[in-house]
Amino acid sequence: MSSASATRLESVLRRDRATLLVAIVAVTALCWVYLFRAAGQMASMDLDAGMDVMRLRPWTALDLSLLLLMWVVMMVGMMLPSATPMILLYAQVHRKAETEGRTLAPTGLFALGYLAVWGGFSVAATAAQWGLDRLALLSPRMVATSPVLGAGLLAAAGLYQLTAWKDACLRYCRAPAHFLANHWRAGRAGAFQMGVRHGAFCLGCCWVLMALLFVGGVMNLLWIAAIAFFVLLEKAAPWAAREVAGAASPWWGWESHWESAGSDRRTGRTVAMRPVPDGLSAVAGWRDPRGRL
Repeated sequence: MSSASATRLESVLRRDRATLLVAIVAVTALCWVYLFRAAGQMASMDLDAGMDVMRLRPWTALDLSLLLLMWVVMMVGMMLPSATPMILLYAQVHRKAETEGRTLAPTGLFALGYLAVWGGFSVAATAAQWGLDRLALLSPRMVATSPVLGAGLLAAAGLYQLTAWKDACLRYCRAPAHFLANHWRAGRAGAFQMGVRHGAFCLGCCWVLMALLFVGGVMNLLWIAAIAFFVLLEKAAPWAAREVAGAASPWWGWESHWESAGSDRRTGRTVAMRPVPDGLSAVAGWRDPRGRL
């Protein structure tokens, strides 16, 4: 590639990166606007009376749909920022392939596959919330009222951090180039599948952390932001995540006890390498240990 072509490619890559970043920031911001509005509406409602009424009648399809929408928006707002490095890298590989006359699937399909996994998790979370509500284990503020449930979720989250499964999933989340090199799939369906697989690794890292929303409050914005920030740190700055977890663990225990006691706050291993486009080594600095890239 000539120096002029390389310069043009760099210019295009910078433009693509800026466009994607703006889009990701915009989508994330819209999700948080929705969450702020929903939390504000909850704070102004008489939830104690409303929740008692809901427990006396079956949930309607509308109730479940609105709850599912809340969970989907929350998951997108929390998890899309932490997937940004992976999405940007895929976009770089895609653009370089185009300049070489090859065609790769649009970046949007990759992102859609990633978010589809969190959509599936949202369905499970909606079902879990419905079940906990039916068992009267959630307060009107969507906080676990059982000390056993709260303590169990906190213990599970702490123990899961030490498992090999968590570590294996987190390795791929922290190394986008490593993920692409091992899980590359061609075509539009392949892009979607890669997004789903990356989302599955991400879910494997974070599903227990998301369950902690039932401890601090499903619509507690500070709690939501704290978990989202911790997820981001785990991927981008592991040492910082360990420091934060150590410093926050006493507060988590106190928070769980305080909420479960009934407080009604108004604030809301090496794997085989797969063939990947030549562009991956150029844009990501990836080197196959076997010398293929």
